[in-house]
Amino acid sequence: METSIKNRPKVKNYAVAAGDPNPLGATVLKSGVNFSLYSKSATLVELCLFTGVDEAVPFQVIPLNSSGNHSFHYWHVLVKDLPVGALYGYRVHGPFEPSAGLRFDATKLLLDPYARAVVTPKAYNRIINPSEQLEIDFSLSMKGVVVDPTAYNWGQDRHIYHPYSKSVIYELHLRGFTRHPNSGITKSRLGTYAGIVKKIPYLKKMGITTVELMPVTQFDPRDVVNGVLTNYWGYSPLAFFAPHNGYCYCDDPHMIADEFRNMVKAFHKANMEVILDVVFNHTTEGNESGPTLSFKGLENETYYILSQEKEYYMNYTGCGNTLNTNHSVVRRLIMDALRRWVVEMHVDGFRFDLASIMSRDQHGNPMENPPILWEIESDPILANTKIIAEAWDAGGLYQVGSFVGDKWAEWNGRFRDDIRRFLRGDKGAVGDFANRIAGSPDLYNKPFRDPNRSINMITCHDGFTLNDLVSYNNKHNEANGEQNRDGSNDNYSWNHGVEGLTDDLEIEALRLRQIKNYMVLLLLSQGTPMISMGDEVRRTQKGNNNTYCQDNELSWFDWDLVEKNHALLEFVDHLIKFNKSQKIFRMERFWSEKPERGKECITWHGTGLFQPDWSFHSHALAYQLKEEFGDYQYHFMINAWNEPLVFDIPSTDHRWYKIIDTCGESSFWKFGTRQIDSKNLKVKEKSIVVLMSKLY
Repeated sequence: METSIKNRPKVKNYAVAAGDPNPLGATVLKSGVNFSLYSKSATLVELCLFTGVDEAVPFQVIPLNSSGNHSFHYWHVLVKDLPVGALYGYRVHGPFEPSAGLRFDATKLLLDPYARAVVTPKAYNRIINPSEQLEIDFSLSMKGVVVDPTAYNWGQDRHIYHPYSKSVIYELHLRGFTRHPNSGITKSRLGTYAGIVKKIPYLKKMGITTVELMPVTQFDPRDVVNGVLTNYWGYSPLAFFAPHNGYCYCDDPHMIADEFRNMVKAFHKANMEVILDVVFNHTTEGNESGPTLSFKGLENETYYILSQEKEYYMNYTGCGNTLNTNHSVVRRLIMDALRRWVVEMHVDGFRFDLASIMSRDQHGNPMENPPILWEIESDPILANTKIIAEAWDAGGLYQVGSFVGDKWAEWNGRFRDDIRRFLRGDKGAVGDFANRIAGSPDLYNKPFRDPNRSINMITCHDGFTLNDLVSYNNKHNEANGEQNRDGSNDNYSWNHGVEGLTDDLEIEALRLRQIKNYMVLLLLSQGTPMISMGDEVRRTQKGNNNTYCQDNELSWFDWDLVEKNHALLEFVDHLIKFNKSQKIFRMERFWSEKPERGKECITWHGTGLFQPDWSFHSHALAYQLKEEFGDYQYHFMINAWNEPLVFDIPSTDHRWYKIIDTCGESSFWKFGTRQIDSKNLKVKEKSIVVLMSKLY
């Protein structure tokens, strides 16, 4: 760890002035730093200044108790000549009346919701109750950092925008991607913003256009049920404006934001987008038994959806509380945070975790036109950013295909489930399977809807890896300490005969074939594909489908797999390049949509031409793709049955060539090298064959 603390504030009493309520947070001015905080019901606010993160006592406490420091519900002060890098927090006084929704506690040092950077002391403890101590000890508390967002030199860096039709998304965990000792990263940079920069060439070579980073806003890694393991995934947000300090290699507070910016600049130099997984649905403060770290002690009823009794929290997230996202103050917080990441940090888009939460009102009821979602959609600063919804929540809302607005894209959970069901061999799955291949027109049927707003995935961080999807019938989450009760039970997985690792070569060959099948359908179906970290090299979590608390080799990317499974990686590389090179896979209208004068691009077949089997017992499907004014046509034959099937091949004025066959070591061939002379073709069990021909 490199240490360099710059501009440490002098231990003295800085002069103060009234300050202004706008903007919120700590704002660097020529004359000093303006602090502004929202609290409707507080009786007194004290700004506490520190010189070091581990200090127990502030060197200066500034009470905001004059009429000049209090404008309506905003508390503010200007601290003259305070340098950038100063550390701060708030003590907020007021009534502790949970039955009235009030939870003020002046024994706590509270984080500023607008803090642009956060530092964590060595002795940090989220559950300690200072009222039980002989004296208040702020060495246990996180602190905000005064940051000047204008000081960074972006040079010629500009936002990257790839249309969805030309995008291939790669979801990854920032720490886990380079934390493994075999990653080849310098030890001090393992699992950091700087470490991931070294792996950009790997992603670039694969053809990835967009990285989707699991949460990198400041979270509390100690927010876990059993108190022993760590919150590895980061879905426990604490400061929505601040990059997570645990991903820095340097412990200088000044460098937290800069290390993140350096990473973004490096991705942009490689012409790759950076989108963030943001969690505006709950915070790490939990329910009525959880800690008070920020929002609870500022204005509890404003920030959270409370029960009718107000003492308890409505839990539509499965995490103890639910953010009151459509309250005007919380809406402003969310919008200011998004703009900060775009303007100051050059982020190119966002994936919204449990986005359906944001359609609920202050009582938890679903709204037809949620203000916050429309604000995000219509904000001009976000106009050229990707906004992607996880269109469901833990309270039962499921809005895939019906999410509000015109701009939002959606994680298509139906694509994941329906593709899995058909390839596993489930009955009654063929109709839904066909819809998913063709961009889900049954879900996204709004006029002029771009089918690429469907973010297609087979796996994501939440659930089995692709290797484990074909290797386990059941989840194996015992290591999480919850008696295997956590994680989804509905995985639509199949172990192909043996649970977990096996030396059976026949089973291993079948598993690999299924992985290739999944990759073909993911990357050559209509919609925007998203690959989960390591699926391209068979990363395994040994059957654990909920590794939120596993910061170890179970979750980390094992870079030895790149060489071990290089043939699969090469296959995926070819698929991505093929996707990008063929216009049919980049169309911005549905294959099944008839243009004003023209024909559908897709024709359905079965083993016989023009005879698709839509019956309950069907396990095979074929389809022909051709664009009226395109250069090529394609014929897909999918056999999800347990025996080989013979498929008829359409007639054409030009020769058909086999370009993909998932059964066999060599699975992808250059167009023009594997000529097909017969009128039909045997397709092995559990495999996919793709043919290609010139159209004119």
